[in-house]
Amino acid sequence: MLPKLKVWQKSSTNGGNMKTLNVSSNSEDWRARRLSNFSYDPFILDGEKLLCVEGFIQGIKFPEKSPLRKQAFQEVGMHAKLLGKQAHNKFVWWKGKKIKYGSRRHHQLIARAIKAKFYQNDGAMMTLMCTKEMVLTHEVGSESPQTSLPSKVFCKILTEIRDSL
Repeated sequence: MLPKLKVWQKSSTNGGNMKTLNVSSNSEDWRARRLSNFSYDPFILDGEKLLCVEGFIQGIKFPEKSPLRKQAFQEVGMHAKLLGKQAHNKFVWWKGKKIKYGSRRHHQLIARAIKAKFYQNDGAMMTLMCTKEMVLTHEVGSESPQTSLPSKVFCKILTEIRDSL
């Protein structure tokens, strides 16, 4: 007998009436994996071709002429994440601008990439729309204070894209 998968649970934040989906690349739920920043959903942002959001998040940590930046933009999932560990996490660079790491502008830039992923990939957008009646979370263990994209910010971005349609 197969174990019962825990892909949703009652949410205490909504009076226990809504289902919750924990967005994660290692989830057993296909929707959670597709919504994660690790999923292969190529998109173009400001003329730059990227294979996944995680590659973008990690790549912008490197100066614009860095070969590691270009490599990160062409990586997917954990390969991109691990590449980003070589960066210093003080600034990100995009289109000639140096942006403070972890700042509101940094998060807005990541939000633009996430939006591009969904607006340029019908399958990803349809998956997001399938979660219309769900609360999206991103609980993958203890969150580092140095994270590029805090869980609350990530889930807010996804929810805003979904609710805007």
